[in-house]
Amino acid sequence: MSESNNNITSIQPVVNSDQLIEHSVESLMVNNNNNKNLYVPTKREQCQTCLSNAERAELRSKSNVPNLRFPEFKGEWKEYSIGEICETITDFVAAGSFASLRENIVYSDVPLYAQLVRIVDVKNEFSNPDFVYVDKKAFDLLWRVTLDKEAVLLPNIGINIGEAYYVTPKTFPYDKNVLGPNAILLRSKNNSTSFFFYRVNTNAFAKALVKIVGASRQLKFNKTELKTIQLFYPALAEQNRIAKLLFLLDERIATQNKIIEKLQSLIKGLNHLLLNPGKDWTIYELNDLAKIKCGYSGSQVSGPTPYKVSRIETISKHCIDMLRIGYVQEINESYKLNIGDILFSNINSVQYIGNTAYIDKDYGLYHGMNLLRIIPNIDVIKPYFLHLLLCTDKAINHFQTICNKAVSQASINQTALGKSQFSIPSISVQQEICCIFELIERKIKNELQYIDNLKRQKEYLLRQLFI
Repeated sequence: MSESNNNITSIQPVVNSDQLIEHSVESLMVNNNNNKNLYVPTKREQCQTCLSNAERAELRSKSNVPNLRFPEFKGEWKEYSIGEICETITDFVAAGSFASLRENIVYSDVPLYAQLVRIVDVKNEFSNPDFVYVDKKAFDLLWRVTLDKEAVLLPNIGINIGEAYYVTPKTFPYDKNVLGPNAILLRSKNNSTSFFFYRVNTNAFAKALVKIVGASRQLKFNKTELKTIQLFYPALAEQNRIAKLLFLLDERIATQNKIIEKLQSLIKGLNHLLLNPGKDWTIYELNDLAKIKCGYSGSQVSGPTPYKVSRIETISKHCIDMLRIGYVQEINESYKLNIGDILFSNINSVQYIGNTAYIDKDYGLYHGMNLLRIIPNIDVIKPYFLHLLLCTDKAINHFQTICNKAVSQASINQTALGKSQFSIPSISVQQEICCIFELIERKIKNELQYIDNLKRQKEYLLRQLFI
């Protein structure tokens, strides 16, 4: 990535200075590494900061400048077509006709001379196992899409249209790589390729892309159509400053993701270490540890009411998702979920059978259909400890074994679930184990909140730093 020699210090607004971000970029990238008090504009502040369409149009008729700008840069941005911005705009089929490609390219799932990189590979960060390889003959034929330098990849066919990927040789696990079908490769010699990547992640590009994709049954666009899209561009020095800022933000987001992955891995390790039965542990059936109840089976309504009820998808993320609930006109208070209750997915596809969510606070939520409610007996077991036991690999494997399997879904009846056996230690030991897990879960929740703030900050900057 091209970089300026200047240090990033602050962003200067062009208009509405009293309503724009007050914190310097240096504060964003340095101070927040220590205390993580990341400044994220509220929706109200963002609305105040963003000009209306009419105001924006009026401003741009006088001066083509973004809302936020580094203080050392002056002058208007100029409009160019993508064909003028990027000297390299090519794809897989540039190597010849479909007949020629079929004749000269042989695909293999065994490592050969080079990897054929598909969008699915990049999207999954090469975690998928089904890679595709080509021999040297094919590699030489596909020289136009050799991935030996930084580039931007744009999917141009199918549901991935609208996505963009910035890649460098370090992105790929294989030494030699060529781009596969259904994507366009773009590079620029005279402009910043990394800036172009952020440029095509803006709303202005998304709206222009919609126009060339059209309303055909199969979503697609070609190189010729892509070249015609017009974008406002600054001088190279300003491109580098903007790209550097957003790159640092992306780097921080990536680091944050790794922190969360390590914490989640720690929880899995502790599951095996702390929840394996000891010699002083006692075996109970679930019926002796908790009451198991069915949910409210009445009809749900489409509009919001005071009575929110759980659904299968409410716990799909292993926690309560209040964006995925249902509503009923009225419901008995006995269905109200209390702190310490556990929702259990007993009707689902096999891989999701046994999915649970712990009620950690009062959500004002009632127990709906297609989930079982487990109410722990607090004289015998700590509610959170029971939740931990239900989430172990041993328990999940047991649930998937005892469930009744059908074509499209599986189910566990209440009787079979109640007979499931669990070993538990004394209440005092349960409490100690719960404290360890709760501490880590709290840490994960804080880290997830911080990464959400980082992403919101990036979205805000993408709106304000570009025209």
